[in-house]
Amino acid sequence: MFGLPAVAMRTTGPASRLAAVLVLLAGACGNGTDPERAGVREVAPGADGTPMAYGRIVPEREDDFAWENDKVAFRVYGPTSRGQGPVSGVDAWFKKVSYPIIDKWYAEHLQQNKSYHVNHGEGYDVFHVGSSRGVGGTAVWVRGAPYPAPKFEHWEVHRSGGEMVEFTLRYAWETPLGAVTEQKRISLALGSRLYSVDSVFTLNGRPASVPIAIGLTTHDGAAEWSAHEDVRWISTWEVIDGYGVGAAALLDGGRPRRIAHTASEEKDAGHIWLVTDSDEEGTLAFRAGFAWQADGDITSPGQWKAFLDAAASGG
Repeated sequence: MFGLPAVAMRTTGPASRLAAVLVLLAGACGNGTDPERAGVREVAPGADGTPMAYGRIVPEREDDFAWENDKVAFRVYGPTSRGQGPVSGVDAWFKKVSYPIIDKWYAEHLQQNKSYHVNHGEGYDVFHVGSSRGVGGTAVWVRGAPYPAPKFEHWEVHRSGGEMVEFTLRYAWETPLGAVTEQKRISLALGSRLYSVDSVFTLNGRPASVPIAIGLTTHDGAAEWSAHEDVRWISTWEVIDGYGVGAAALLDGGRPRRIAHTASEEKDAGHIWLVTDSDEEGTLAFRAGFAWQADGDITSPGQWKAFLDAAASGG
């Protein structure tokens, strides 16, 4: 199969970047790809129409990390992104097809000037993230204010190309509480609209209970938000290019949580938040994802909330 090996990793810096390039060359050249174009695939995984859960680092597009399954696709900005500040939110890529589109869209965007911001029939990237939390990005919560991380500094792929994609991103940043790191292990199963997160937070070098907020952008007030009566989930619903879009974050178990809504005239600052704490070992688990009306699966706010109720109940 074309793509990265089952396990690959990188950190930032010249030496680690060289290592990442060598990993990509080994993976790509081993499959007969021109080494001068390593990382840009001639044939995308699943190009034969086979659905799969898939993800990879995208060095040809500023070190994005993108992942998908047969229903949804996501990306986060990487270490060499031109974005400045806390641009660690999760982007949503809308897709109508069950086969993988990540490699295809990047190749067309970069090689053929065929923008993935335009819907050519398979879907597109129209969901604005910017410096917001997007769909389920996290932030340290201090005195009613979020302190999100900058871009990730390390990545590792654990598995990709089958029933599950699973990888880890590492973030490090300064907050009013001190130096925080988040080791964020993300997985997405075939057939699911929700990616799962298992994070470990440290404070000043040690695992700790840290106040954490899981955010959904309201796109400067364009989205309406709602929440489960027991605060099991938070949700938004808005219309983008004529079609409804629902986003959500779900927190399982009996962990204490509350809702915070930050309305703001500042671009990308408006959010609905699910506020909780990591445990004493620094761990926190949650899920997040979205629905796009145009794919025909979930087509109304009522259906979206019913889906979330079922997901929160284990359905």
